[in-house]
Amino acid sequence: MDAQPHAFDPPAVADADQLAVDTLRTLAIDAVEKAQSGHAGAPMGFAPVAYALWSRVLRYDPKAPLWPDRDRFVLSNGHACMLLYGLLHLAGVVALDHRGKPTGKPAVSLDEIKSFRQLGSACPGHPEQGHTTGVETTTGPLGQGVGDSVGMAMAGRWLAARFNRPDHELFAHRVFAVCSDGDLMEGISGEAASLAGHLKLSNLCWIYDDNAVSIEGPTSLAFGEDVAKRFEGYGWAIQRVADANDTQAVLRALEAFAETDGKPTLILVKSVIGYGAPHKGGTSKAHSDPLGPEEVKAAKRAYGWPEDAQFEVPPAAVNRFAETLGVRGGAASEAWERLRKAYAKTYPELSAELDELLAGRPPKDWDRDTPVFPADPKGMATRAASGKVLNAIGPRWPWLVGGSADLAPSTKTLLEFDAAGDFQPGACGGRNLHFGVREHAMGAIANGLTLSGLRAYTGTFLVFSDYMRPPIRLAALMGCPAVFVFSHDSIGVGEDGPTHQPIEQLCGLRAVPGLMVLRPADANETAEAWRVILGQRDKPACLILSRQATPTVNRTAYAPASGVAKGAYALSRGDPAKADVILIGTGTEVGLCVAAAEKLADEDIRAHVVSMPSWDLFEAQPQAYRDEVLPPGLSARVAVEAGSPLGWDRYAGPAGEIVAMRSFGASAPGPDVMRHFGLTAEAVCAAARRQVEANGHRRGGKS
Repeated sequence: MDAQPHAFDPPAVADADQLAVDTLRTLAIDAVEKAQSGHAGAPMGFAPVAYALWSRVLRYDPKAPLWPDRDRFVLSNGHACMLLYGLLHLAGVVALDHRGKPTGKPAVSLDEIKSFRQLGSACPGHPEQGHTTGVETTTGPLGQGVGDSVGMAMAGRWLAARFNRPDHELFAHRVFAVCSDGDLMEGISGEAASLAGHLKLSNLCWIYDDNAVSIEGPTSLAFGEDVAKRFEGYGWAIQRVADANDTQAVLRALEAFAETDGKPTLILVKSVIGYGAPHKGGTSKAHSDPLGPEEVKAAKRAYGWPEDAQFEVPPAAVNRFAETLGVRGGAASEAWERLRKAYAKTYPELSAELDELLAGRPPKDWDRDTPVFPADPKGMATRAASGKVLNAIGPRWPWLVGGSADLAPSTKTLLEFDAAGDFQPGACGGRNLHFGVREHAMGAIANGLTLSGLRAYTGTFLVFSDYMRPPIRLAALMGCPAVFVFSHDSIGVGEDGPTHQPIEQLCGLRAVPGLMVLRPADANETAEAWRVILGQRDKPACLILSRQATPTVNRTAYAPASGVAKGAYALSRGDPAKADVILIGTGTEVGLCVAAAEKLADEDIRAHVVSMPSWDLFEAQPQAYRDEVLPPGLSARVAVEAGSPLGWDRYAGPAGEIVAMRSFGASAPGPDVMRHFGLTAEAVCAAARRQVEANGHRRGGKS
């Protein structure tokens, strides 16, 4: 249980505001000291700024932390997380369960703070969305939080354009992101800021903790640019605060942000890392090390705090949050709920749509118009099929939004129906997002959009997934169902050569826990893949698509594409117990397996063809189903994929063969490259014959 706060009135503390600030500081100091791990320096220096924002400006109701029109607060410099945990504790934010219902417990209790960075604590070493109520997004790798914040600001603009009506302004929230020197050094922040400036997101404010210190020492070792000029070039409004302790100056800067139209705002705040610590303050020693007992006492003396007090939470500090943030936020959320009820009566259809969006439910009959593709030996590229499917679903899913890193014509991710439109300044209800050549920021922005209730997708070439790995990984960590579409999935790309021909990317994505990866074989598998992806709500997905055409399988002769939902399925309709060899393919290589099986049949070799679009979905099936698809007693197996062989041995088995890439590709027409590297039906046939011979008999044919 929490220790009860008791009477506390340090003589040097002049008022309740300063008391609240110093409580934030000392909670951070004590938590880091007890854990002997963490970062107290940034909270010590930046607490006055955070307190001014939360107590006087932020529209946030601690009793309704998921109120849809709440202002968002993102701590992008996640190493300073004890600042956020202290805010959540003093504000009295209530914990919610997995359904978003109040539990009656605090989101961050004092006991949780005391177990900072320990197993099971609500206060992990970096903030985790979904783990701690009140944490809007998971921030660990620097720059990801500010990237997410741009997506949140875009979502706010989109929601306002879609749902606001005269006298019914449901959405007007703002997004505040605290960032550090490290955030602004990371390239993603430049990408995100550039796009935010272009889109004129005046509902977005970044507050820069300019303490001029990083882990190695002063930032001047590697960071000497004029940040304000850079952001002016991006089209941002600039505000400056010379001293983080000057809360009135902070409030004036925040007021200027509120009055700024047509530009996002950057507030540069000069602070002292480890403020109050006489020997380590202002140095890298305050960045990521516990202060040590003597420095802790000295810092507390500097605040007028009892030097031996630990985890002290004066009632006056709690009361100050309650009478500022609590009163203001509670009144605002209650007013919003009244407005929401009136809106439902006046605009019932839009209200019903908003209900589904906020609940994370798909619209009714959203996949009703999904096309079914006829058998075609020439077929089409799965990217082309995906574009057709997306444009069939789009009109029925109003909050499905997305775009590409300047590659929509190539990735086929453009929504082309009449009402789609483009998201641009002054027209923020558009469904097509144009990210420019900014893959890293695109991934983070998609996370921010999705965390705000929209269903967001992105598009680029598979080889550039490397530029997007951090936001993809964080999406998986959060269970954030963003969709990452990757086309140009193999050496079949052709003439662009090895720089654009992915080899190792697939196995890298498959290695991410909680990430759904689907590589469909043909047009109908692509349609089913979209059904699977959009039908779930708790994990991100990567859809891997081809540039080159692949045959559309004749589903009267082969199994239906609905097997995609199970990750792998028997494409052949024959009895696998009578087969001589299993051919396992994914993506365009399933077509090679089908062609090989037909050739082998002429040689009286029966091949059991398996399409395996998703390893992770297949692994989630019962063992009985997996054994049905891949009979354990049939060891003659060939796995085929135009990528790295890494991992395929689990399905090929110790005696099986893998037809795959063991080098980078080459620049030539796609069919020539495939032949050169042995990705052909003939090569699959040869591998199958070797397997049958090594297996020693033919089950369905001659001995």
